Amino acid sequence: MTASVLSSVLDTAGSQKIGVITLNRPQTLNGLTLEMCHSLTEVLDQWEADASIALVVLRGSGDRAFCAGGDLHGMYQSMLDNASGNAWDNAYTREFFDVEYRLDYQIHTYSKPILCWGSGIVMGGGVGLMMGASHRVVTNTTRFAMPEISIGLFPDVGGTWMLSRLPDGIGNFLALTGAQLGAADCEAYGLADHILDADGYDALLADLQAIDWATERTNNDSTLRKVLQARRPEKVASGPLQQHQSLIRQLCGGRNLANIAAGINSLADHDDSWLQRAAKTFSAGSPGSARLSFTLLQRVRFMSLADVFRQEYIVSLQCGVQGDLQEGIRALLIDKDKSPAWRPATLEQADRDWVERFFIPPWPQGDAHPLADLGTTP
Repeated sequence: MTASVLSSVLDTAGSQKIGVITLNRPQTLNGLTLEMCHSLTEVLDQWEADASIALVVLRGSGDRAFCAGGDLHGMYQSMLDNASGNAWDNAYTREFFDVEYRLDYQIHTYSKPILCWGSGIVMGGGVGLMMGASHRVVTNTTRFAMPEISIGLFPDVGGTWMLSRLPDGIGNFLALTGAQLGAADCEAYGLADHILDADGYDALLADLQAIDWATERTNNDSTLRKVLQARRPEKVASGPLQQHQSLIRQLCGGRNLANIAAGINSLADHDDSWLQRAAKTFSAGSPGSARLSFTLLQRVRFMSLADVFRQEYIVSLQCGVQGDLQEGIRALLIDKDKSPAWRPATLEQADRDWVERFFIPPWPQGDAHPLADLGTTP
């Protein structure tokens, strides 16, 4: 059986080496499983302690995707198996989100450069892996999105931290519509650092192997930036988010979700098909997810990254027993009827009081948060 995560160490022009990690489930667009999270953590731990590794390259197998998301099938089965209705009784989701969020935080705080080759589809759990990398590369085939509203979840894996720090209105729009971004928009809004051609990976790797890497991170970061900048295409056309920024900020800024919803719905008749699609996704998505995502973006704006992961962990576990996650996965991936019965069915029913249930810690009273140690010095 082929391993779902491959790792290799490449020689360079000097004594230092390059570690390459490949997500190896191309048949599922490199969707992230619990096993893969464990494997990634193990390899990153080993290479962080190995003085001969100068930098890490993280990529996906195949041309279609870096990583299209997390293990929704596994989550669905675990929700079916959890008959108690208590979020803490779902052992699989407890472990999955614990391991995944720790992995994402590890990438954010890694002591060596990580180059993430974010070509093709980068969604959900893939965004979580890419977001923390020190050198995030997108290409002409990149399709970057957090489309959780369509499955009854919210932009997790640190997604609320990322979106809450975008210009007013932009984060709300992306969270509520799942709109897909290309390379230009990702770079313009700080969601990526470099743009390269999708067919340039092998040439880039050859460039990296031809370098005599230093043992100090600062020098290696600078060298890596120069290599990536040298391979940037001469012309990069602006993306739809850049083109429509003023309108989106006008419609989606502020703290009134009803007004924002009306603004997004008004885009259904816009001349631009990208805006039309955004409005369609929002109107078909979970009203509960809309309220939850909007509320989270307001709450986490001034939190540290570690605190955001702790907040998201609570909400993710609660999504496993209430809200629309189970129904959303059923409609999209299991029965594939694409006709979810959202509950609540309207945004008016998913009000401020309703959403508070998702912020109650589900573990036994008096126990510490499972991610309490995140961000602390050992």
